Formats: sequence, structure tokens, C-alpha cells
Amino acid sequence: MLNKRPGPELLPTSVVGSYALPSWVWTAMEAIRAEKYGPTDVRETFDDAVNVAVRDQERAGVDVITDGEMRRWYFVQGFYDSFTGLEQIPPLRTQGVYGYDSPPRYRVVDKITSPKGLGIVPEFEYLRQNTDHAIKMTCPGPLTLTIHMQARKGDAYNGDRVALAYDVAEIVNRELHAMADAGVTCIQLDEPSYSIIPGETHDWVALYNQAVRGIREKGVRLGLHVCFGNLGSRPRGKRRYDWMFPELLEADSDELVLEFANREMIELELLAEIAKAKDVGAGLVDVKSFYVETVEDVAERVRAALEHVPPEKLTILPDCGFFQLPRWLAFQKLQRMVEGVRLVRQELTGSTSSTS
Repeated sequence: MLNKRPGPELLPTSVVGSYALPSWVWTAMEAIRAEKYGPTDVRETFDDAVNVAVRDQERAGVDVITDGEMRRWYFVQGFYDSFTGLEQIPPLRTQGVYGYDSPPRYRVVDKITSPKGLGIVPEFEYLRQNTDHAIKMTCPGPLTLTIHMQARKGDAYNGDRVALAYDVAEIVNRELHAMADAGVTCIQLDEPSYSIIPGETHDWVALYNQAVRGIREKGVRLGLHVCFGNLGSRPRGKRRYDWMFPELLEADSDELVLEFANREMIELELLAEIAKAKDVGAGLVDVKSFYVETVEDVAERVRAALEHVPPEKLTILPDCGFFQLPRWLAFQKLQRMVEGVRLVRQELTGSTSSTS
């Protein structure tokens, strides 16, 4: 039994998670790191950034919104401040174009804990107070949260990344239960690392299932987002899903959220297999391109997806988060996505209404 999805019955629109940072946030982050901002300044900065993200999604007409992940930094890096048992070490490369070998890394020096949690509950509480729209909250999955952690022989995990990830999964599980108890009804875990970190899909799915243990039973709708990386718009890993099946269907989720636009809409046939067991979130807007899809571009992609999955099981999203895009571009892409979906929705219902 699938937990009810938010938004309209046919073809709800949503975002994967992050939204484009306003230009002034980058400057503010430099000041915050230099300790030039006091606590009130910091709170106002991020509150204002969330307000921008919420308002842009509402103006674009998106049905199910997030807070844009404005309080986070480079997807997972901000979460490392929540963990004990880590020691920061220098990045591998500091010169040239920023890439996957540029972020700070962390050496495991003890068992990983997170005494105060991951901080997602306060993000939800602020968002709930500042929008009447349906809400989705996101959390990096346990495998992805370990991506910058180095487990080595002789440490607390004896170099076993899977054992490390299972401790992180317990931290994620506690956070998800706290979110559910706070009133969150829709949560998506993000795992781009499935195609990056060496391992087997069944192991990664078992790890995800550990992280979400007991959450759906509380009536929370769960999504699992699997993509191929977005840092600096550079994919990382084998950019196909077929090798992850059928194991990916064993994830204890109501929905699988996958990317298609940047991959020229290949593997759409997998949607039919997914739809037998779950709902589908299809990424039909390319976040790795400066090309602004036309309304008809989006409509054509939606129609192509509908050849494999019924409209009552399909949600339309961008491929991934908008963190790496300029705000003007992200907003236009959201607008075109909503308008393209609206066009197909009207074709399905025979309606000429202009409302989403």
C-alpha cells in the first residue's frame, strides 16, 4: 500500500531538493566563514534565502515545494559539522576547476555519532510556517553522507565503508523519526552515490531500508532519488539505471525519483517496471544545461513518459537539484516545466483552466 502523494491527482510537479542560491548568499557565506556575522545575522541570512526559494517555486506554480536546502552547503558538506568521530583533512586538489576531488575530506577517528541530530526538523518547522503549499523534505542517504569520509584499516570500522554507512544509517533513521513526529508527511532520501561508490545495488538498498526503518508505518510518504551527480554540472559514474534493477525495486519507498532529461530520455521503459510496484518521479528538465526547455519540449517529454506509466502514478521534476545553476535560469526552467505539465494535464482532462 503506497502512502498518498501530495499535490493534484494528475501529474503533480515538484523539485528534487535544492534551489539556486541568490547571488548575495555566496557573499554572505564568505562573511559567515570569516566570523563577521553574529548569530542573528546568520539566521536572517538563511531565513531570507529560504523565503526566496519558496517564493520562486510558488511563483513558478510548483505543486510540491522544498525549502531549497538553503541552510545546507554543497549538498552534504554542511552535515559534517553534526558528526563526531571525524577529523578534517585537506582536499586532494585546491587549484583549477572545482570538482569532486576539491571538497574537504574527513578521516574517521572514532565511531560516528550525531548527538544533536542533522538539523532537518528546524528546516521543516520554518518552511511549514512560511508556505501553504504541499511540502517535501529531503535528506541525503546514508551512503552519500559517507562520500567524503575515509575509513581505513585500524580505525573504528577497520576500513569497512559499509559498516561506517550503517552507523550513519542509524543517525539518518533517528532524524527521519524526529521529522515524522514533527509533522513531516513526505520525505525523500537522495543517493547519487549508488553509481559512484563501488558496491552492489542490493547492499545499497539494504542500507537505505535500514535508514527508513519504521517511517512509512507512521504514514510518511517516502521517495528515493537516484541520479548521477551534479557537482559543477559534471556527472560522475555510469549513467544508466538498468544494472540497478530489479534490486532497486526492493527499496522500502513509495516512489523512485530518477533523471531522464540529461540522458536524452533513455531507459524510459524502466518506468513501466517501476509503476507496477511504486509511483514514479521522472526528471524531465535538465539541470546540467543552460538550454531553457520550451513548454512544448517539456510536454513532449511528459507524453513520452506517459507511454510507460499512468498519469496518476507520475510526478514531474527536474533531473536533480538546482544548487549549481544561476537563479534566473533555475526559475525559467521551473516555469517551463510547470507550463508544459499543465498543457498535458489539460489534454488528459479536456480542461482549459489556466490554474496548475
